[in-house]
Amino acid sequence: MTEIKIKTYNSESLIHCGVGAFSTFVHALKDRQLFIVTDKNVYNIYGNLISETFGGASVKIIPAGEKSKTVRRLTEILQAMADAGMKRGCTLIAFGGGVVGDIAGLAASLYMRGVGLVQIPTTLLSQVDSSVGGKTAVDFNDVKNLLGTFYQPEQVIVDPMFLNTLPAREIRCGLGEIIKYGALDEDIYNKLLKNSDNLYNFEFLEEITSDCIRCKAAVVLKDERDLNGIRKTLNLGHTTGHAFELYYGGKSHGEFVLIGTYYEMFIAKTLNIAGGRYYENLISLIGKVIKKIPAYDDIEQAALSAKFDKKNEEDAKISLIVPKKEGECQELVIGVEEYIKLLAECRDTVRAGI
Repeated sequence: MTEIKIKTYNSESLIHCGVGAFSTFVHALKDRQLFIVTDKNVYNIYGNLISETFGGASVKIIPAGEKSKTVRRLTEILQAMADAGMKRGCTLIAFGGGVVGDIAGLAASLYMRGVGLVQIPTTLLSQVDSSVGGKTAVDFNDVKNLLGTFYQPEQVIVDPMFLNTLPAREIRCGLGEIIKYGALDEDIYNKLLKNSDNLYNFEFLEEITSDCIRCKAAVVLKDERDLNGIRKTLNLGHTTGHAFELYYGGKSHGEFVLIGTYYEMFIAKTLNIAGGRYYENLISLIGKVIKKIPAYDDIEQAALSAKFDKKNEEDAKISLIVPKKEGECQELVIGVEEYIKLLAECRDTVRAGI
């Protein structure tokens, strides 16, 4: 069992990671007034476990998927909490993947100006990334995560038992974030290279999950509220990935992160920021998960969504976080027209099989 602590100026978050984490730590929550948010897919699999573990706790079930990250669903959760008579001392449990964690975390931060929050992530992506660090959000005006808060969970319970019920697509989704951490952290990068033929092995995933959490925790400790540019590095691959996700859909968030990383690495190579063996190794790792990089039509139109990315600080400029060398990345700020031109060039090379 691995214990990782994020102690910030205002709060402390304790992450329990490993086999048996759920059974070991969840029972201490039973004496509290609990409100559980989950989605239909998770409840269909773990409804009995939720009932057996949390007894008569109130449960709000939302539809599965990114389309539930809306103000309407957020309001429904808050209304359900009020109807259930939740008090200031209650604890909201986010039992599910990244969407559940984001919207439930936001609800916890808003209800009575903040109640207890425990994250129990059930997907690989939420275990390695989204449940940790305190970012909460819903989408708004066709922009991902436009409305949100920074609100640290008091506990995150990361148990690999939940991976056993995931479809292969959800494992690919989580690997998108894991490879992102490999681009940020040299040790994770080397471990991924050594296990490049073992990426879907559950024992390997359990081990690398704690490595990714440690990496993110270290970043959050230095820049909890994304104010000094350090935490911005966690968005590697996300600017283009989010733009494609909003415009095209049809794939998971983590898959779009990898596709976005591929396109942004092409930009970095074209601008002589990255290259060589390091570049080729990352491209190879992406290829282990995304067998065929899409050559998107209408890419020029899709790219326009990147203008509204929260990392952008200048008008008509796009901010990208791109890999540079082992354990090092950098921010690249380019004009919208150049960004679109380079994405189209990458698309054309993919299409041509170059």
